[in-house]
Amino acid sequence: MSLPRTATPALIAAALTLSLSACGAGSATSTTASSARRTGAATSTAPASQSPTSATLHASSSARMPAPVQLPAVTARGASVLAMGGLDAGDASVSSIVRVAGSRAGVIGQLPRALHDAAAATIAGASYFFGGGDAGATSAAILRIHPSGATSSAGSLPVGASDVTAATIGPSAYIVGGYTGTVPLRSILSFTPGRGVRAVGEMPRPLRYAAVAAVGGVVLIAGGTSGVTARREVLRFDPRSGRVQRIALLPSALTHAAGAALGGRFYVLGGRGDGLDTQRSAILAIDPSSGRITHAGHLPSALSDMSAASLADRIVALGGRDAAGQVHDEVWTLRAGR
Repeated sequence: MSLPRTATPALIAAALTLSLSACGAGSATSTTASSARRTGAATSTAPASQSPTSATLHASSSARMPAPVQLPAVTARGASVLAMGGLDAGDASVSSIVRVAGSRAGVIGQLPRALHDAAAATIAGASYFFGGGDAGATSAAILRIHPSGATSSAGSLPVGASDVTAATIGPSAYIVGGYTGTVPLRSILSFTPGRGVRAVGEMPRPLRYAAVAAVGGVVLIAGGTSGVTARREVLRFDPRSGRVQRIALLPSALTHAAGAALGGRFYVLGGRGDGLDTQRSAILAIDPSSGRITHAGHLPSALSDMSAASLADRIVALGGRDAAGQVHDEVWTLRAGR
């Protein structure tokens, strides 16, 4: 696989570093990226975390996607949500850019190529699409998604990567883990528009398909696949220090779940275990400070491979795959309530 000409050797090395040891299930452990110890380390401008509530999430059907989809890259922009790429009901990559606004969901544009397992984030009102894969090939492209649905180049990842996730803190998006097509990644990369991409953290092990969200100035990472095994760890990455710390263990190993933030908590939605037919409906709430995990309701259906976006007063979740292999088109709005 060729690398972007703009990638520096140090960045490529950081992105491809693999973990040689596994975390135990004892006290919290942490790793710190050497790049984050330098004075140029990323800093968060996000407001301090609100006091988390223990509210249960209640789901209501709000719309339907133009077609069933799994693993789209999703981000909130204003009061709407963008869902880009993904896999269709036949497991083929798609290129659609769909805007979900209230009860309406419609195609507003197309990606330059069909891709799935990409990530998306919105920074200062502008939305971006990172990486993705199709038929064994991966993309290193970073695209800006304009309000019209048009796209333009905004840079490149150090290597092509699918199975990535992303979250925004202040002026930067943080891209977590992924897979080059041959090598799984444990890197955490920072993308700041106009400043490019740099490595800012390393997870204890390579990770794909993790649930990720930003809460109160930190990035929380739950579950995911390392090698071929679903994981239980909940990690907290602080961009101010570059430190990655394990703060909790999920009740059971989980991968292909969706992550979102609401009311100062990190929510993990659905997912599955190692088996392709082990989908779950549980919603878990995680306190970003203590790592305490509580059950916070259920999805209407047991689904993996759905995607979720965080809005000010709600979470929007869409698509996904059930235990029978059926791909879904529902859009769910999840709100906190007792």
